[in-house]
Amino acid sequence: MNVPQAVGGALAIVLLGAGVYWLANRQVYHPVNFPRGSWDVQQVLGAQDVWLQAPDGLSLHAWWVEAADGPVTLFLHGNAGNITYFAEHLRAVAEAGSSVLGLDYRGFGKSQGSPSEQGLYQDAQTAYEWLVRRGVRNDRLIVHGQSLGTGVAVHLAASTPVAGVILESPFTSMGDVAHSILPYLGPLLVGGFDSASKIGRIDAPLLILHGDRDDLIPCDMGRRLYDLAKEPKWFREVEGAGHGNLLAIAGRRYVQWLQEFYATLPGTF
Repeated sequence: MNVPQAVGGALAIVLLGAGVYWLANRQVYHPVNFPRGSWDVQQVLGAQDVWLQAPDGLSLHAWWVEAADGPVTLFLHGNAGNITYFAEHLRAVAEAGSSVLGLDYRGFGKSQGSPSEQGLYQDAQTAYEWLVRRGVRNDRLIVHGQSLGTGVAVHLAASTPVAGVILESPFTSMGDVAHSILPYLGPLLVGGFDSASKIGRIDAPLLILHGDRDDLIPCDMGRRLYDLAKEPKWFREVEGAGHGNLLAIAGRRYVQWLQEFYATLPGTF
């Protein structure tokens, strides 16, 4: 059966658009699966393996690094690599005095499944509930997100009681990031992770860290989130830092800023 030319053309446009949309959304996540990664760093960190089961049955992997008598941090990493790529973050958090659970989302590292916005939200909630079952009180639990993980952290903290929130290189929404990269067309292809609409619902102290040379997520986005958030809140602009090197550029100040933030929280640490 011959397909009329107009119908065939329309179908081709729809299929092309769907393909472009699919490819664009794949760019949001860049997971690296086991055995790729620097897994031997686990021994250096003294990290213990933790296995979690998400409500949809997927097995999730995390690292647990324990520090005595301090707060407890749920660390939610960025969109690329796996937990081994963020070993220096876990080390810095532990050095600042907080135990830390570093989660690999579905599809990352040793975790099963494929990443999606709702899936990442579910994974963070699963990790939060594991900490609560372990006996961690809400007034001792900090959610610390980096890059894409800030969108997950804001979503969790907007609906779940926590002691504090740390956002490192945060964005207002994925659509805003897409617009900054590809004006007007970008938001039509990629969306979600709308932190700007949620951050005002967080009733916990907030610390935002952002590099002034971040060419992926402009520092202005971090400033806008800061303006939308409730008090108490603090903003640290890291001079000379881009998107992926904030910790390296900040150096010892990073640990100091975390310690200062921990000291402001209502719990006794």
